[in-house]
Amino acid sequence: MSLGFLPVRVETVTTVLDLVGVFINSLLGGSVARHRELDLFGYVVIGVVSGLGGGLIRDVLLQHGPPLALTNPLYIPIALAGAGVAFLLKFTEREWNRIFYVLDAIALCVWAVAGAQRTLAAGLGWLPAILLGTITAVGGGATRDLLVQRVPAVFGGNGLYASVAALVAAVQVVCSAFGVSMVVGTSLGVVAGTVLRLVAYRRGWELPGGMEWEARDVLGKAVRPPRRRRRDRRGDRRHEGGD
Repeated sequence: MSLGFLPVRVETVTTVLDLVGVFINSLLGGSVARHRELDLFGYVVIGVVSGLGGGLIRDVLLQHGPPLALTNPLYIPIALAGAGVAFLLKFTEREWNRIFYVLDAIALCVWAVAGAQRTLAAGLGWLPAILLGTITAVGGGATRDLLVQRVPAVFGGNGLYASVAALVAAVQVVCSAFGVSMVVGTSLGVVAGTVLRLVAYRRGWELPGGMEWEARDVLGKAVRPPRRRRRDRRGDRRHEGGD
């Protein structure tokens, strides 16, 4: 009886986490639409894409039937509700900056957990779970950023972002592997990831970019023959001409 109840409970918890992420990300998408001074249709499009994009990408990659966003009647209305809240309510820039980064951190971690859980439930291994957990967390936001013609936050310049999602998904995978309660694993991943994301934003932590080494300095000796040998040959030729 307990074995029959467990999949239902996992599915229910994962769906709840998914819906929380949908609402928060659609709200964030609506805030981007407000910042860009879009009309109502723009709020709807950006909010829905932001709220449903990551989950759609994940479910298509899993290939376990149609995406949940299209079969579960709650997903699209909740995405529209998030965009609607952003359309109706206006915050000052200072207030919204505080709310935005907290909500963004929570949504990032919630979706990373949900993506990892759903991937493990589909019977895939730990590495696909981390990958799809990360994609679930950042896919909607990256698509949203591309629609408004800005570099997606996942590519850097916004503190630790995708790396936090990968870490949270990894925590969920490790907890699942060691038989830790799903509630404990989910709470641990979300809390730790949210704190790390906010601290990284406050302190400006970022992953390193491209190194400054010059390719010619590193490979020059291996590619170019030594100059001394060339000079010796020229000296030999001149010496022979003098004779």
